[in-house]
Amino acid sequence: MAFDLPPVRIALYFTLGIFSLVLLGLTAARLHYTTHIPDGDPVNGGVNFYDPVVAELLVTTLFTMAWCIFTIHTIHKRVENRYVYTFRGELIGLFVLWMFWICGAGVATNVWGNLSWCQQYQPCRILTAMLAFTWMGWIILTLIMVMSIMFVVVNGALLEPMHGRWDPRASIYGHRDMSTRPNSGV
Repeated sequence: MAFDLPPVRIALYFTLGIFSLVLLGLTAARLHYTTHIPDGDPVNGGVNFYDPVVAELLVTTLFTMAWCIFTIHTIHKRVENRYVYTFRGELIGLFVLWMFWICGAGVATNVWGNLSWCQQYQPCRILTAMLAFTWMGWIILTLIMVMSIMFVVVNGALLEPMHGRWDPRASIYGHRDMSTRPNSGV
């Protein structure tokens, strides 16, 4: 039985996009809470503030959602343009996102690693959910990156289209004499 990798990659990118969307909501809720502290709230002496790591995670989720939409479209529609649409472009994009996610997850875990003492408060539950979705997003991103690296190594496909359905006879990247696409006079 043949294993079809593109649907698995689309499912993982979709999952990453959903986790990013949830994390976007959680970071927005945290930013709203810390920049609009209610009267009588003891957090930070009642003075408004924001956590830089929350802003970093918010930007990370925006970049990740855009990347997921771009990649799902590229894989599903079999887009074949140069540079960004290759596995090399995907791996560079994944590495940049991976660095954003691991930095955000690491700093957030360092700041809010053990919040079991305050679970009765909503802001604390938001932070706990934020940490959970940050790490789950990083895990999914790591799986996608490992899967893409394995595909590239096994198939020697670093400069091939990242949709993963590369066929030298039906691709503009194939040898000119093997291409089944009509010759446009080039």
